[in-house]
Amino acid sequence: MRRPLDLRHVVSPGLRDLIELANTHDFNRVTEQVRDLRGCTSPVNLHGWTITTDSATKEVVRSYRSEDEPSGRLLTTCGNRRASRCPACSRVYAADTYHLIKAGLSGGKNVAETVRDHPRAFVTLTAPSFGPVHNRKTDSTGKTRPCGCGSHHTEDDPALGTPLDPATYDYTGAVLWNAHAGQLWGRFTTYLRRALAEHLGMTQKALSSALRVSFAKVAEYQKRGLVHFHAVIRFDGPDGHTTPPPSWATFDALQVAVGLAVERARLTVESDAIGERVIKWGDRFKVDQISALGDGEFTDAKVAGYVAKYATKNAEGAGTVDRTLMCRPCQGRGYVRGPDGFRDLCDDCEGTGQAEPIRALPVQRHVRQMIRTAWDLGNLPEFADLKLWKWAHMLGFRGHFSSKSRAYSTTLGALRDVRRAWRLAQAEAVRARAGLPTTDETTLVTASSWTYLASGYRPGEELLAAQVRHDIVHARRIKSEGDPWL
Repeated sequence: MRRPLDLRHVVSPGLRDLIELANTHDFNRVTEQVRDLRGCTSPVNLHGWTITTDSATKEVVRSYRSEDEPSGRLLTTCGNRRASRCPACSRVYAADTYHLIKAGLSGGKNVAETVRDHPRAFVTLTAPSFGPVHNRKTDSTGKTRPCGCGSHHTEDDPALGTPLDPATYDYTGAVLWNAHAGQLWGRFTTYLRRALAEHLGMTQKALSSALRVSFAKVAEYQKRGLVHFHAVIRFDGPDGHTTPPPSWATFDALQVAVGLAVERARLTVESDAIGERVIKWGDRFKVDQISALGDGEFTDAKVAGYVAKYATKNAEGAGTVDRTLMCRPCQGRGYVRGPDGFRDLCDDCEGTGQAEPIRALPVQRHVRQMIRTAWDLGNLPEFADLKLWKWAHMLGFRGHFSSKSRAYSTTLGALRDVRRAWRLAQAEAVRARAGLPTTDETTLVTASSWTYLASGYRPGEELLAAQVRHDIVHARRIKSEGDPWL
């Protein structure tokens, strides 16, 4: 007599967990909760409650307890902006960034439509050279020219951006430039206003009383491992976007001022170990006029799309790793303080301070040397405030990937508030259809208490999430290509 087949060793853990969820929980609610995350790869698991009451009537309007969920926990999106970590949440971040930039170019939430007529520029600022690198040059006819090494590189050649002579490449200068790029941008915005006043033959005080300069910027890694910045710069009147700038505040004046600011913005870094270094912009920069309409390269929509795309990238474009290399127990120091107050060797990293050995990272030699240089510079006391141990995996860059001036346009927080208000309006519509009285949002008071549990899915939930991601990609492909059967 044949024995029945034992499928426990054949079925995957995810499928076994999915079967368990279907047998022991409200499977429809489990599926709904996963689908609400829209494909998030690493959701946050929370335990707690939220109660909303009407302060006027003392009525409980809405209440939620994670204990009522089939799994006893609430799953929320991770909200990570990096496409390499969570494509689903990064798409939301990119969409919000697109609308934020677009509002500052075309008008929108809290921004007057008249900004279309204001001088606006799309500016690209690059890093200086720290040594010749492999590159791919083209002439005016589009024909590629040989690199300094004599080869014609293809677009996907991994050698692009790496030094022709690694032994003479200034890795120290490259890492310090990345580490100070955010500060250099801040200094650039100051010098831009000064240069504009000088070019127009007026004092800075007179300029400030007649003109406001608004901007939004995003950082992007070049193949050589250095960040450069793309910025949208706009001229407004003295009262902001609601007033037109003076007639003398033209795009040509903005173009001249950018060139002067690039030349004059400087930071000086002093160190007993490496001497004095001057942090400055590269000689190559671009200032392109943004057109409101038409099919040009720099229209409102296209520029907003460029910035949104860059805002979700990290350092993966430079070929580095997307995780910190700093040992968390010892904070990169290699030692911890024992009960007696003396330094004890960190057991987790064996005194290296590294969560994983730099020599074992799956990266190119050029990237590894930049990481190692950042780590070594982090050991110098004069660079302690740069926290280069923490940012070594970012090749030293520690600034914000995207930022804007206060008056440029709306904020990401305001866009999230709009989504939240829309969801509340949907809930009110459901109450109205059910014959329940509507509530006055101005009298609502919300109390809540939440505790972090973990991140990620159960194995069975991960299978459901994978199906959600597949459905989203499939629907997006049909929308872009068109369905021949419809």
